[in-house]
Amino acid sequence: MKLARVRAQARSAFLAVAAAVALAGCGGGGGGSDPGGVGTPPPPAVEKPATRDEAARFLAQATFGPVDADIDRLLDIGYAAWIDEQFVRAPAQSHRAHWEARDAEIKAANAANAAGQNEVFESFWKQAVTGPDQLRQRMAYALSQIFVISMVDGTVGDNPRAVAAYLDMLGDKGFGTYRELLESVSRHPMMGVYLSHLRNQKADARTGRVPDENYAREVMQLFSIGLVELNDDGSVRTGSNGAALETYGPADIAGLAKVFTGWSWACPDWPDNGCFFNGSANGNSDPDRAFKAMLGYPQYHSTDSKVFLGTTVAAQGQADPAASLNTALNRLAAHPNVGPFIGRQLIQRFVTSNPSPAYVSAVARAFADNGAGVRGDMKAVLKAVLMNPEARRSGDTAGKVREPVLRLSAFLRAFAHTSDSGAFKVGNTDNAGTQLGQSPLRSPSVFNFYRPGFVAPGTQAAARGLVAPELQLASETSAAGYVNFMRDNVSAGIGLNPGAPTNRRDIQGNYAAEIALAADAAALTERVTSRLTYGAAGAALKTEIAAAVASIAIPALNAGGTNQAAIDTARRNRVNTAMLLTLAAPEFVVLK
Repeated sequence: MKLARVRAQARSAFLAVAAAVALAGCGGGGGGSDPGGVGTPPPPAVEKPATRDEAARFLAQATFGPVDADIDRLLDIGYAAWIDEQFVRAPAQSHRAHWEARDAEIKAANAANAAGQNEVFESFWKQAVTGPDQLRQRMAYALSQIFVISMVDGTVGDNPRAVAAYLDMLGDKGFGTYRELLESVSRHPMMGVYLSHLRNQKADARTGRVPDENYAREVMQLFSIGLVELNDDGSVRTGSNGAALETYGPADIAGLAKVFTGWSWACPDWPDNGCFFNGSANGNSDPDRAFKAMLGYPQYHSTDSKVFLGTTVAAQGQADPAASLNTALNRLAAHPNVGPFIGRQLIQRFVTSNPSPAYVSAVARAFADNGAGVRGDMKAVLKAVLMNPEARRSGDTAGKVREPVLRLSAFLRAFAHTSDSGAFKVGNTDNAGTQLGQSPLRSPSVFNFYRPGFVAPGTQAAARGLVAPELQLASETSAAGYVNFMRDNVSAGIGLNPGAPTNRRDIQGNYAAEIALAADAAALTERVTSRLTYGAAGAALKTEIAAAVASIAIPALNAGGTNQAAIDTARRNRVNTAMLLTLAAPEFVVLK
């Protein structure tokens, strides 16, 4: 059995590297005018999936991983009705409520301790694995990679309760309007800390101080309109000289930076100077100031005229931060770039790395008008992303590489994992050599874990002009680290060991159905590959996995039954092998 395990690990490492490098061309709809990739238009929209595999593939896009109950429901009511049901589902518990409950529990055990970042991860994984509002949680996760704050930043990381609240805000506003979302993001103190517009002050000619331009730049570049002007289909607009038209310049940044002056903590004694600088004054402070919307402090807000993107906020005799912000956010939300710019990124997060121009255009139209005259209705946008016929298409250029977090979540949901503690103690998974190389809400910068336009050098994707954003995380180290991490997860469980009474890793899977099939290598392989690849695993892969499984001998029960433990171990090793080889296979790593 030891040789069999070594063989399985070696094969897994090879397949993981193949998924991360050789098959990088599995990107999407071709990136050009041919959405089918073969000179044919996409199929017409359908109401219901025809098979369980089709249903599972849709749910792999729209949730943290398909489960039987959701597959059955989707087959029964169809795509649109399933999405509508998800729109009205509330979370079982808010992320902040989970953090606060765990903080109280930790302090009750030892008053010197407190909850931290791990409890944010707990809530994320608990909701991802068990939450009834899967689409809301997936939307919040997608938005956390567009409107980025990161606990890698020391100040953000020191406020985990507020980070949990930020994730709640994304889940709430992600089903509202874009304009509401943009304001909530802009006024959230953790964004204010992360991009340095909290306590941003107006210019002072005497000292030479000028407003901080960081957020003004990023709110345009990353959160709304991007660097270049776009057509509705996402293609770049060019001038008479053929060069791309830039959306903004230094003067726009400087003008918009003035809008983001004078914003700071919510505080009972607002607008006291002490509140602006410290979040407290006269001994008074708001214990929730780290996540309550920032307030405008007139004494620190620029009264100069503010000119940006063809809009002017007239010079103010009396500073009015709220009026300036309202004008600025209205201008950004109305910009024609927002629909294709944000829409394309949502397509990439949910469906495919390289959507066709027609796909982007359809989503941009939904952003412009939800059918009832409302601009920026995020429900309409998300429905357009998931319901587009191109989202149902499968082929050698369809789909996207699954980022590590979504690989783990799909595995956890596919095999009914539960948490001994009830807290889902996954912990930090940053290490690329031994873990996922990715933890939720811990991107290395405001540019996320990967860029939307990342092209993997030397790959088939690059040769075909396709992007593969998630491959920016891929390397030889991360490929091997992922395989080793999943090997341990499959065999021993996932996450931290909370100690007594179980004294094992906190998250354990239910493999009873797989163990019951262990004697039949082909049947076991079929079940495991079906639950993880949704029909994408071909005959060659299944044959290879089944052969590896069959190479692990299951001893016959002896007369006294004294070797039952050895039999059970062999059965479990067969299950572990089938799972690990599937988890490392390109057919799982790439969602087609």
